[in-house]
Amino acid sequence: MSAASLDEFQQRLGHPFRDAELLRLALTHPSIAHEQSRDVLHNQRLEFLGDAVLQLALTRELYDRYPALDEGPLTKARAHMVNRRALAEQARRLGLGEHLILSRGEETTGGRARPSNLADAFEALMGAVFLDGGFDAARTVVLRLFDGGFGTAGQLMGVENPKGELQELLQARNTEAPQYRLESSTGPDHNRDFECTVLQRGVEIGRGRGKSKKDAETEAARVALEFLRARAAEAKPATD
Repeated sequence: MSAASLDEFQQRLGHPFRDAELLRLALTHPSIAHEQSRDVLHNQRLEFLGDAVLQLALTRELYDRYPALDEGPLTKARAHMVNRRALAEQARRLGLGEHLILSRGEETTGGRARPSNLADAFEALMGAVFLDGGFDAARTVVLRLFDGGFGTAGQLMGVENPKGELQELLQARNTEAPQYRLESSTGPDHNRDFECTVLQRGVEIGRGRGKSKKDAETEAARVALEFLRARAAEAKPATD
């Protein structure tokens, strides 16, 4: 891990570390301690801190950006932004994996690309930025990295569970829950495509595709919600 490559990494991050040891600690995987069978500092404590820094920075931004949204959608929007998959993707964009300090065993088993390692190290990195520069510095980094993830208020509402929303909408009108039906499953076992429909009293109101039955049902519910909301808007009487 050369000084030049670390300088480039810090430029991508948008925070030049005053304390280089904090950066090194954030990049040190716990496997180092296990491999060396002695007390070696690693990034788990920083990961714990970084999780809180991320939560606070993103919570405040969502609160400020979307005053019309209540606790439910805001909580789900935040969870969507900081789930393990999303954090691993943030780490990939930074090229974090190539800078991880790993044990020999972790290295040879693909540890640099492992999503859990990337997500954990990303959280640790946010904790290190906080300790190095304070909350304002950490918040600046977080908001710049996550800027494209905030979306519009309408997209945030889409973070809600479409199947749950559809069931609530339909059962407000009648007691019959929506029914999901698998229409097709094609492709090889490792890369299947599923198509599902959702029905209300036997009538199809949405159809969706996905790489799993669950994803296809979720997409079908989303399509059904759009259909039902559009129909309700059309039926609404015009006002002068």
